[in-house]
Amino acid sequence: MSDLRNERIDELVQRLADQLLSNHIMLAAAESCTGGGIAQALTALAGSSRWFDSGFVTYSNAAKQKMLCVPSSLFEPGAPGAVSEETVRAMTAGAIANSAAEMAVAVSGVAGPDGGSEDKPVGTVWIAWQLREQGRAQRFQFSGDREAVRTATVEAGLSGLLKLLEKSG
Repeated sequence: MSDLRNERIDELVQRLADQLLSNHIMLAAAESCTGGGIAQALTALAGSSRWFDSGFVTYSNAAKQKMLCVPSSLFEPGAPGAVSEETVRAMTAGAIANSAAEMAVAVSGVAGPDGGSEDKPVGTVWIAWQLREQGRAQRFQFSGDREAVRTATVEAGLSGLLKLLEKSG
């Protein structure tokens, strides 16, 4: 995961840290396809314990249900599934409910090289951001290999956190 460290990500983390500290907000991350890449990027910055509370790596649907209280009904046949707006929104809510954080980011997607479908091809990622009761989610279609999709997801996740903070501030 060394590729997840780059200047753009480092810059986003620093800006995010400054915003979180000045607003006295703690952050949590709920990750699937990035496998902890967001938490890794955040904690690479010294002093991150002052604004980063916890990271949940919930790769399996069972882990999403157990650790983040994502409803099992989302994973039933015909339901939205793991890579969906409903699931990432439930993941942010679960991360906030199961931590000391007031803000969370959640990601779930198909990083590849396989696992895609017609509806959710490789590179499909849903990201949700929540600050207290305010939140939003967005679908992305990233290109490139597995590492490129994961790195793009980390960048988009961090950028979205900054946008939500700026909007609420």
